[in-house]
Amino acid sequence: MNRFVHGGNIYEASPVGDKWLDFSANINPIGLCAAVKNAISESIEEIVHYPDPTGRELKEAISVHYGVSSSEIVLGNGAAELFYVLMHTIKPKRILIPVPSFSEYERAAISTGAAVDYFPISSENGFSIDRDKLIAFAKNYDAVFLGNPNNPTGCLLEKDFIINLVKSTPKTFIIVDESFLDFLLSDEPYSVRKLVGSYPNLIVMASLTKFYAIPGLRLGFGLMNEELARSLDMQKDPWNVNLLAHKAGIAALTAEEYQGETRKFVADEKQYLSDSLKKLNIGIRVFNPTVNFILLDIGRCRLKEKQSEGLTAARATDAYRKNGVLVRNCDNYPMLGDTYIRIAVRTREENNRFLEITKEIFMGV
Repeated sequence: MNRFVHGGNIYEASPVGDKWLDFSANINPIGLCAAVKNAISESIEEIVHYPDPTGRELKEAISVHYGVSSSEIVLGNGAAELFYVLMHTIKPKRILIPVPSFSEYERAAISTGAAVDYFPISSENGFSIDRDKLIAFAKNYDAVFLGNPNNPTGCLLEKDFIINLVKSTPKTFIIVDESFLDFLLSDEPYSVRKLVGSYPNLIVMASLTKFYAIPGLRLGFGLMNEELARSLDMQKDPWNVNLLAHKAGIAALTAEEYQGETRKFVADEKQYLSDSLKKLNIGIRVFNPTVNFILLDIGRCRLKEKQSEGLTAARATDAYRKNGVLVRNCDNYPMLGDTYIRIAVRTREENNRFLEITKEIFMGV
């Protein structure tokens, strides 16, 4: 098993002849923003030039949209790149990661030779973190990674808790990944992005690829104190964000109608898909979704094709693939077990098709 494999591969041929119904990647179901598409089209002739190595205009757009200082921003070729740049900059010896969580945290830490310890999160309480215990443990580490919301569980951490953790561990870098927070109707109770200037050990990472449906372009940013931001800039390629990604990001961050439509759409569809899965009565445990993905435990389900007990995520993933559907097999997430899959929230038509296929491949209980 490869711990660092991600979602399904849409570039392989689908067995049903059509394009894959991709529920494995957590991308905005509305698709590409018109303003972003226009910005890319209008900028094609400019690719004969290097992108601005300072990213001045893009940083200003991020600054205005999120209410942060431009001097605290580091631009990345996706947020994932910045995990690696950060690790090679601060060179931690010991890392703590609440698990299950996004595998690139661990992979980035390992790339610098850091020792990684897991802080297990139990499904018994819905994957909620034991906050007091985490604070006690974090003091013994150089850095702690936190997904907020966590991927794949979807659990959120309140802003007050994160700040308490930061204050309680002044010698520990607290790295908060806020890549999915844009999907919330309001992130005010959770986001700490505006506080990085007040706490030298607080770092926030964010992706723009998921919310604005541009994973093929790659775009993200980090927020941290000015001194650390300058250090990261010295550790990376000065042209790590290409010119079209610059233009796309600037256009995306001013597309207020698209942003509002996305948040309302995802709020409605995540509830519809979650409720509909529960009503199927096939034994799926549906964990409460907070953003645009849902974690499912299919351990009590049975396939119609093979009516044996003890269904695994690998077998379920294979059954979906045979029907032209990609889901995220989560059996390579540490401490999660082999009965979990994650699905994206898609359009109503796609969600209904997913529900139909789910009814076709699983037996009722």
